[in-house]
Formats: sequence, C-alpha cells, structure tokens
Amino acid sequence: MQFFGDTNIDFLSKRKIGYIISAIVLLVGISSLILHGGPQWNIDFQGGTLVHLKFEKNVRIEEIRDALTQRGFGESEIKHFGADNEIVIRTGVSEDPAEFSNLVEPMISEAFPDNPFEEQRVETVGPKIGKELVVDALMAVLWAMILILLYVMWRFRINFALGAIMALAHDVIVTVGVFSLLEIEISAPIIAAVLTIVGYSLNDTIVIFDRIRENLKVRQKDADAFIGIVNRSLNETLSRTIITSLTTLFVVVILFFFGGEVLRSFAFALIIGIVSGTYSTLFIATPFVVEWQLKKVHA
Repeated sequence: MQFFGDTNIDFLSKRKIGYIISAIVLLVGISSLILHGGPQWNIDFQGGTLVHLKFEKNVRIEEIRDALTQRGFGESEIKHFGADNEIVIRTGVSEDPAEFSNLVEPMISEAFPDNPFEEQRVETVGPKIGKELVVDALMAVLWAMILILLYVMWRFRINFALGAIMALAHDVIVTVGVFSLLEIEISAPIIAAVLTIVGYSLNDTIVIFDRIRENLKVRQKDADAFIGIVNRSLNETLSRTIITSLTTLFVVVILFFFGGEVLRSFAFALIIGIVSGTYSTLFIATPFVVEWQLKKVHA
C-alpha cells in the first residue's frame, strides 16, 4: 500500500537542521533532569505509602493539606488524580507506613464530614525495594541497548549499529526529558513504555537499513552516489513509515483520552516515543550512517 506516490525528498540535505532540532530538544530535556535532580520516580521506585481517595464532591488540595498539617503530616505530597474529586496523598519513607495509612482516612473524615469518600487503593513500598527497582529498570534499558547493538552489528555493520543506538538513546532521553519538563512521575508502566519505544523505533530503523543494504548491491566509493542511494531508500520506505506510525499513533491517542488515568501516562509516553522514533529514524540513525561513510571516503 502506497500512502504517497513516488517521492523524491532530499532528506539528507536537511540533516543539519535535524541535528540542531535534536540538540535543542535534548539540551532542554537534560537541563530539566539536572534541575530536578534526575527523573521524578513515583512510589514504585522511591518507596513510601500512597493513599488514593475518591470524594462525592470536589475537594481542594489546600483544604486536604490544612487538615493533614494539623496532625503532623503537612509534608505529604497531595495532588488530584484525574478528576477534582479524587485525591492522591503520598508520604515519603521517613514516615511510618502503617501509621500513615491507618491515620490519614480518619483525619480526612473528621475534616470533611459533609463530603464522604471511598478508598480506591493503598500502596506501600519499602525504601530498599524502591532502590532495587530503580536499578532493575535502568539495567533493563541498558541491556536492551547492548543486545540491540550486537544484533544490528551482526545483521549489518558497526556504523549501522551505532546509528541505531544513537537514535534509540535520542528517543529515550526525549521521552524522559518531556516527563521531567511536565513534572510527570516515572512509574513501572512508563519503564515498560520506554522499552516498547525502543523496540518500535528499532523496527522502523531496521526496515530502512535493510532497504539501504538492498540498494547497495555494489559498494559505493563515491560519496554523492551513496547519498543518492540512501535518499532513494528513505523515499521508498516513506509510505510504510508513515502508515505504521499513524496507525499506531491513532490507537495510542485513543488510549490516552479514553483509557483512564492509570493508563494516561503510559499512553503519553508512547505518543512521544512514536513521534520521536519516526523522526530519529529519518534524521538521526540514517544521517549517522551517511556521515560515517563520508568520513571513510574522505579519509
């Protein structure tokens, strides 16, 4: 199926613009991570106790904080969860989890006698388990990168493998950077989304790399000829890239709007990853292969 007719877009002539755009996006994201002291891990990784309450009427965060402050829990993190009548209260590992979970609901009931609520969930994670989960999450992403590097080196060449890894690292940093800018917590489902993004982006990159290899039936010593072959490969796979990205994006956007609050962050991470993955295949991975080849020709 052809989404476009025969195209002849000179992608590689725009690669320096792509470098500038990527540099700006990555710089902003990394700066945000530095300013925030790293990713904002949720209770799955930090440890602590979380209580999710659903009230009959809307409730203000300031009112909840005032009620908790009077009883010594004013430092707890309080925020709405989806609707204005749902509140999430989280305390750090310095508090006694059992004491916090047992006391917070009577506190709220006493402070809001005319606004009854239902407990939706209570989660408690110890600090040691939280730290172990952080390490496991980072190792999962690292091992995914290493295995992908080895696989692409085996299927293609070292320059293709490094280009794919650069694109994947770009997508991961962009996703985490956007979450840091928007102050969205990183949870276990977000780590799953990041690994999904890695697989999705790699699949798109491998398709284009395979077409480049097919078109390189004879090793090209001439730089202009090589650039022409790569541009031709990008145009030949453009319809496939657009169709795959759009169909996947449609599903994830629907999940974002209608999948509920629990899945919203997961879907949002996938939206960022799909857009970034499509972009990085065209303007990060493939241009890196070209730059490597040009250096070899000019050496």
